[in-house]
Amino acid sequence: MDKKAYYVCVAVATVWTSYDSSREIDDNAISFPVKLDKWLEQLTYTRRLELCEKNLVQTQLLLGEEVYVTEMKGKWAKIVIPSQFSSKDERGYPGWVPFHQLISQAEYFSLNKPTAVVSAAIATLHLAEGALQISYQTHLPLLKEDKEWLEVQTPVGSGRIKRQDAVVIEDRNRKVKGTGDMIIAAGEQFLNLPYLWGGMSAWGYDCSGFAYATHKANGYLIPRDATDQARQGKEVGLDSIQAGDLLFFAYEKGNGSIHHVGIYYGKGKMLHSPKTGKTVELIELKGTIYEEELCAARRYY
Repeated sequence: MDKKAYYVCVAVATVWTSYDSSREIDDNAISFPVKLDKWLEQLTYTRRLELCEKNLVQTQLLLGEEVYVTEMKGKWAKIVIPSQFSSKDERGYPGWVPFHQLISQAEYFSLNKPTAVVSAAIATLHLAEGALQISYQTHLPLLKEDKEWLEVQTPVGSGRIKRQDAVVIEDRNRKVKGTGDMIIAAGEQFLNLPYLWGGMSAWGYDCSGFAYATHKANGYLIPRDATDQARQGKEVGLDSIQAGDLLFFAYEKGNGSIHHVGIYYGKGKMLHSPKTGKTVELIELKGTIYEEELCAARRYY
């Protein structure tokens, strides 16, 4: 494996199952820079559903995230993502991205700096060559700050974001972590956001991407996929679940394979990103298919 680190140099890089997975309609997702709004506007329900049913997409990456390249195929790079734990590859989540969405910047994260973390759903990053919309939970090294602006290092040069759109973390290891209620609060701001298979950004989350992002916002780096999330953390009895716990759902009335994860809200309710065609929602579990399929709970906070 190429031991040299590469960094994502677009707002959101979609990670494809294969180098030939993307369709013509996905050109705005594989371009440089990406045009996420245009891409998603063009995707009809059927074309969105194909991302899942034809197994086209695996996950996504945010600006500045680190990857390792393991193989090249034309203009495509096969990568692993060390920050996204997966049983698919012990080195990190695997998949393919257009190589032009990556950049080699040896000094980028050797900067011994505090980190600015985007806390708004979407923030504007002002670069010398223009403005770029970036997602919730984008982490960028902080260069300096004043009352109004945070100056940050990005893989494509320094830029500025409004102080109100980010929080500054002095310690990347986050010794002070969030509570279950804070995990819920992180997710509530995305109510009504359309589901996106493989989604890991404020343009759309899938079920486990939503769980991942809300935990990351509170200092917990959990596995990427629901099946892996259900194997780690602290096991919680279904009669002892608390707000912020992850709830897992399996086919065959809870006896089959796990296919979904949500966040327990308390008082019998769940916050989750359900499926293509629906949006992030808060629901009562009682009387739903989810009540029948509930099979496990885990606590990471």
